[in-house]
Amino acid sequence: MSTQHIWEIRAKNTPLLKKKCNHCNSERFHCSDKFRLNAQKKNIDIWLIYRCVKCNNTYNMTVFSRIRTESISKELFNKFSENNTEVAWEYAFSREIRKKNNVEAELESVEYEILHNELQIKDLMDTDTEMIVFQIQCPFDFNVRVSTVIRTCLQLSSCKLGLLLEADAVYHNEKPLQKKYKIKNGDIIKIRRQELIKTYPID
Repeated sequence: MSTQHIWEIRAKNTPLLKKKCNHCNSERFHCSDKFRLNAQKKNIDIWLIYRCVKCNNTYNMTVFSRIRTESISKELFNKFSENNTEVAWEYAFSREIRKKNNVEAELESVEYEILHNELQIKDLMDTDTEMIVFQIQCPFDFNVRVSTVIRTCLQLSSCKLGLLLEADAVYHNEKPLQKKYKIKNGDIIKIRRQELIKTYPID
């Protein structure tokens, strides 16, 4: 038996691009959340517009190049035309798009918040489940460590988390957690209840 909790990680901004500006000495560009579209006969080019953090110079990151207009759904095309922020963020966080454009992101520039219910020692004592289960919801990938999320949500010190890992009490997608693991949307974290109880002071 297990009890499942949700940890939702929300990005507050898109990552900066590591790119030299040809108008100033800046090496960073931020996403404008806007698209540029250029139609030529039956083909269309679509770019996501970035701007230099210092001089506002533009850099267009290719999303689609010379693609047939009928290969894009009308709904998605309208979102590009309307500069839909949600779609812009999807491409701004896309490793595949960055790789295609041969650019790197400064993922450390992404600020985020974690939405979760605070787990109290009483909650652990009042249940007889063997494992406490947490599901991570994070639609964007920006290199947050699983261990960081666990420490934040459960208010654990590095020492206490280390003790849990040594006791093989923490599992990440059914495997013992390694500190190097980075979160992915839908990750499942399981922690042995009795071992977790030992980390909480009892009044």
